[in-house]
Amino acid sequence: MRVHIADHPLITHKLTVLRDAKTPSPVFRQLTEELMTLLAYEATREVRVEETEIQTPVTTTKGVRIADPKPLVVPILRAGLGMLEGMTKLVPTAEVGFVGIVRDEATLKPSTYAERLPENLEGRQCFVLDPMLATGGSLAAAIKFLFDRGATDVTAVCLLGTPEGVRAIDTLVGDRDVKLVLGAMDDGLNEKGYIVPGLGDAGDRLYGTV
Repeated sequence: MRVHIADHPLITHKLTVLRDAKTPSPVFRQLTEELMTLLAYEATREVRVEETEIQTPVTTTKGVRIADPKPLVVPILRAGLGMLEGMTKLVPTAEVGFVGIVRDEATLKPSTYAERLPENLEGRQCFVLDPMLATGGSLAAAIKFLFDRGATDVTAVCLLGTPEGVRAIDTLVGDRDVKLVLGAMDDGLNEKGYIVPGLGDAGDRLYGTV
């Protein structure tokens, strides 16, 4: 597995505001979208393209376009939805699938309650979106779903990660082609499984509690 930790002052600045407990939900949502677009530049660095010829106002020239089959973006419900718009703004031709995963707060184990993915993902580049890589359980479950459908090229994008979460994903993927893009690597987890210093519960801060 390849791990890329973004090192850009704009990303660090936006993450700082995102971490602040006083940041209200509307600003939190906007910043999450903006951060995702910045991280998407790194996540899509190896997106597959094909050569195409176009006519400029001056002459013909060759360029590239996103190749078929189009990339598949998979936000993990519900917090991953806050990252979706930032990704599709950069890659508007991508298709979107969904995986709904909830974590048991007592055991910290994930369980899947919904999924909407193509039956066959062979040959598709898949991008999984999850704001927080804490224990790694939710992201690992989503990646396993993609593997089970035939995916072999998976990139996961998270705003924050932990060494524990990275190890969990690395154990799952083995030598398969998975890239992990993080906005920052935090210190670790507290006794409740929350990222420290973190930013709290991303889903609650995006959408409120239910």
